[in-house]
Amino acid sequence: MTRKDVAATSPAADGSSRIRMEPIRNLLLDAENPRLASSRSAHSQDDLVRILWSEMAVDEVALSIAANGYLPEEPLLVYWDRTKKKYVVVEGNRRLAAVRLLREDALRKKVGATDLPKLRPHEIRALETLPVSIYPDRKSLWKYTGFRHINGPKQWDSFSKAKYVAYVHDKYGKSLDEIARTIGDTHATVARLFRGYRILEQAEKKCGFDREDRLKARFAFSHLYTAVASPGFQRFLGISARASQRNPVPRRKLRNLRELMTWLYERKSSNTPPAITKQQPDLWDLEEVLSNPSALASLRSGYPLNVAFQIATGEQRRLREALTAAKEELRQARGSVIKYQGDDDLYEMANDIVELALAIKSEMESKRQGS
Repeated sequence: MTRKDVAATSPAADGSSRIRMEPIRNLLLDAENPRLASSRSAHSQDDLVRILWSEMAVDEVALSIAANGYLPEEPLLVYWDRTKKKYVVVEGNRRLAAVRLLREDALRKKVGATDLPKLRPHEIRALETLPVSIYPDRKSLWKYTGFRHINGPKQWDSFSKAKYVAYVHDKYGKSLDEIARTIGDTHATVARLFRGYRILEQAEKKCGFDREDRLKARFAFSHLYTAVASPGFQRFLGISARASQRNPVPRRKLRNLRELMTWLYERKSSNTPPAITKQQPDLWDLEEVLSNPSALASLRSGYPLNVAFQIATGEQRRLREALTAAKEELRQARGSVIKYQGDDDLYEMANDIVELALAIKSEMESKRQGS
């Protein structure tokens, strides 16, 4: 494009968006899109098409466009990148990828999209330009994108949501409360996503965790951000209920964070399976184990989660049975106090029972307050 062409297609001076038809050669897939940027294997525009094709159901979009053409009522949302001298598509990456695959035989072969229908020449020409709505910059779209993909009708996976929340918070200086208000989040979802993302960053930087070292196609981020919102996991990691700063896990608890990531996620490189095979009920079984020293020791020794959980619940059952039995024995003893004749040893035994009961009650109150 010449400088004259750039001037002709620049956004409106007042910052408002406007719709126009733009040649497809001037459009770029967004390498900073949270769903695309989460993959470290994306080094080119063709790599981004491959990721979209393999992970994000572009085939559905492509088949619809092949059958019905591109609907002008669905413009791509773009901004002008001065460095690349092209428009970056912030909203509509699947549609752009679908159009490119329908138009480019070599690209279809490269990404393995060989089942798509072959368009006739006039149908390919009809896709030479696409409707775009032009915005001044990426920042001007954050509210729309946040509502649409975090709390709205086209929700991303949990990792992409968390990455976007962190991007808006760090890049644009928006508080978590402002982000939550803007997208209509009334369930603390933004705060939980952000806390999970910060802990993931710390695990990668401080504990050697690598989310790409996995067997499954998708990273199950929901395991982590759901876990760290729960009191048992918070105590295990030494974090507060509202931890959101960088490196929220204190140094003394980094070993625990390293262990938690091992239990939550498999490692392809060492063929190490996770303790968690499904979030329900495994995640809550793990939380139960973390609060029980004997069960935690067994898990650390390599016993499977179900065995450690049996140890944890076994001690709980013994506690309940012991307290129930003690209560009943004390009830019977109280009925016999009428025959007490002042024996010192019985009086001292009653004092010992009181001290033990108070100690048990104190430990229970401490755990209740901690939860």
